[in-house]
Amino acid sequence: MSETPDTPDTPAADTPETQTPEAQAPAAQTSRIGVDSWVAESEARRSRTPAALVSRGLERTPDALKLLVFVGFAASVPYWMSQGDLFAFGIFTLFYAALALGLNVVVGFAGLLDLGYIALAGLGAYTYASLSSPKWGLNWPAEATIPIAMAVAALMGLILGFASRRLLGDYYAIVTLFFAQAFAYFTNTTDPHDITGGPNGLPNVSPVTFFGHALTSYKQVYYLLLVVVTLLAAATYFASKSRTGRAWRAQRDDPLAAEAMSIPVNRVKILAAVKGAAIAGLCGAILAAIVGAAVSTDYSVPFLIIIYAIVILGGVGSIAGVFLGATIINCTLQFLQPQNDHPSVERWLFYGTIILLVLMIKPVWRSGLVLAATVGFGFAVHAIVDATTTSTWTSGVPQSAGPWLAHWAVIPSTDPSTGLNHGNFNNIIYIGLVVMVIVTASLKGWWRLAALVPTLYLTVLAWENLLAGNGGITAYLLFGVMLIGLMAKRPQGLLGKAQVEIV
Repeated sequence: MSETPDTPDTPAADTPETQTPEAQAPAAQTSRIGVDSWVAESEARRSRTPAALVSRGLERTPDALKLLVFVGFAASVPYWMSQGDLFAFGIFTLFYAALALGLNVVVGFAGLLDLGYIALAGLGAYTYASLSSPKWGLNWPAEATIPIAMAVAALMGLILGFASRRLLGDYYAIVTLFFAQAFAYFTNTTDPHDITGGPNGLPNVSPVTFFGHALTSYKQVYYLLLVVVTLLAAATYFASKSRTGRAWRAQRDDPLAAEAMSIPVNRVKILAAVKGAAIAGLCGAILAAIVGAAVSTDYSVPFLIIIYAIVILGGVGSIAGVFLGATIINCTLQFLQPQNDHPSVERWLFYGTIILLVLMIKPVWRSGLVLAATVGFGFAVHAIVDATTTSTWTSGVPQSAGPWLAHWAVIPSTDPSTGLNHGNFNNIIYIGLVVMVIVTASLKGWWRLAALVPTLYLTVLAWENLLAGNGGITAYLLFGVMLIGLMAKRPQGLLGKAQVEIV
């Protein structure tokens, strides 16, 4: 007797002759297991945008060619820029880039939150000023003094790194912040033996010399900084690609896993602190030679904020992002300085930043709706104030925009006796703006869009009545808004690489 098999027979494969016309037609695209069709289609659309094409082109371009293009463009700057602009925009952009390269090693590569970095630059400046000035009657040449300044700063970095080698995150930041405050206190107030000159600093510092030739002109100093920045960028790039650079990134992402993979975490942290400190000492010595003095107020917390803003804006861990961030931050800072009369540039920076932030609202038609509502809200408020108060409440002159803005924004005239705009009007506007920002951030959906309209209007009032005339405060506020918007849109910065983090 034959047994019935447990498994069914394999069906015969359909041939084109046996298939129906519907079966012969190509199968429609259906969802596949493990594949999100919507995400895949969205990524495919994004990959065809101009920004994505430019990004892929930059990624495929050799790094040596990128550096060569930058050096070629930077070398031509002194030939089409005036001497004053070369000092403000060219020299300080390169100086900020050099300092940010050193901070990028500590923060971007090794992941150490160093808040005493700027004090290491000050230590290099005071070392150079002590040896290359009449203070102690030495006047050594820069060829001998700059390496000593780098060595002194690196030694202090070694001491800090070794003392805090087992600390992470906020604890490391507290130790370095204590060093920064101790440096500022010692150089500015507590100096019984007049080593640092107190608040006056160390003046009459000798300029940088190169084989006996003093570099005194702005063009010579600019090319010196260009050579220094190029060498630092190349050295930092090779360090990041080396075994040590991979160890830095490994312990930055997960120190416990790096230690388990036999990476000497404490040793690579100390090495990053030493290298960053050496770069800071080099930059501090060069700055002391450029300005001709070493003063403790030049190495304060606001200066540290600027360097951190450069690293964050360009992208933490990105060498090319350092140059982009230094250019944006320094140019913005210079244009907003009171001594630089650039009202048109200030206006474009402020209103351009506002428009860019509004355009981040998706879909785009909501952005247009918010802008149109803000314009209508402004005209309505101006008409109500003009009809219910005296003419002095709307007869003021805008500080950065044209006279046409006075028909939309409420700008009171200045009282000649007190110099104020109707008493505490500016303070009320400022407080109201802070309150509206908090309220807008706490709302959702259409309520947030509705609250955004008066918030934008108060922002313009605060700018035209108060902030446009105070370049220093405005610059830091603008940096804060710029970084907040960037972190919301691209947490990795402009040129940084996105990282996946599981919390």
